[in-house]
Amino acid sequence: MPDTQDLLATLRVVALPMVTRFRGIEVREAALLEGPEGWTEFAPFPEYGDEEAARWLAAAIEFGWEAVPEPVRASVPVNATVPALAADRVPEVLARFPGCRTAKVKVAEPGSSLADDVARVRAVRDALGPEGRVRIDANAVWNVDEAEHALRALAPADLEYVEQPCGTVDELVRLQQRIRDLRIPVAADESIRRSADPLAAAAAVDVVVLKAAPIGGIRKALAFARLAGRAAVVSSALDTSVGLAMGAHLAGALPRLPHDCGLGTGALLRADVTEDRLLPESGAIPVRRVVPSPALLDRFAADAERTAWWADRVRRCAALLP
Repeated sequence: MPDTQDLLATLRVVALPMVTRFRGIEVREAALLEGPEGWTEFAPFPEYGDEEAARWLAAAIEFGWEAVPEPVRASVPVNATVPALAADRVPEVLARFPGCRTAKVKVAEPGSSLADDVARVRAVRDALGPEGRVRIDANAVWNVDEAEHALRALAPADLEYVEQPCGTVDELVRLQQRIRDLRIPVAADESIRRSADPLAAAAAVDVVVLKAAPIGGIRKALAFARLAGRAAVVSSALDTSVGLAMGAHLAGALPRLPHDCGLGTGALLRADVTEDRLLPESGAIPVRRVVPSPALLDRFAADAERTAWWADRVRRCAALLP
């Protein structure tokens, strides 16, 4: 493991504008580090505490300082991601994801009604056609009653699955009992990676969502997927192309990949740290590393105050690692 001085020696902090507001974010900040294996990314959201963010740093260190597992596929099929925006904007969003046959639609966002969600999901279904796959993500906003009501309204869109409709494992179990007649699979993200017993959380759902950085690295994610014994889908956290490369290597190393992955989110960024971006082409992204452009690192560099904030965060999180 590198010491803190090694980590900070190559630290570059960027602030990248988003195409549209997503997850309440209009500018995505990320800290980039260069290790002996290549560039890596540390970008937990600002509101995350140090204990949770330390797992993101462990993942960044693994990707930059250790060789990646051997991939079993050269490219990864990805889904389009549709923010919580007006239904009439769906076509312009999907156009940024050429060839994608699957779309993940954000629902239950603050300021967005169930009627808005239904209209947005219907617009996605109409755009993809009957052969397309539509999944939704509620980010644990609903309680059980709200989730059942919403899913009955959204079920006509023929959902592939619903991701994190409720916050707790108990709520997810009770919800599944109520919606058995709908036959909508349930996926878990937050209730797995933030759980004291993630395997128990995985056992309660049909699909597990794996994110390399929040889980603590590619190897931990692969080990968890093996133990969980559930269908897995790899997703991102609004990463730059450097962070997406970490997710692509995780997806590339999974023995089974039954679902398209949420690794096309580079299309939600108006700018990136490389000219050779990891963007969807023919519905997929390649499994490869990314080298940032010095000019783009300079152009989108965060100001001195934010850079110092991220450097201090690296120090604090590094102190929590074994």
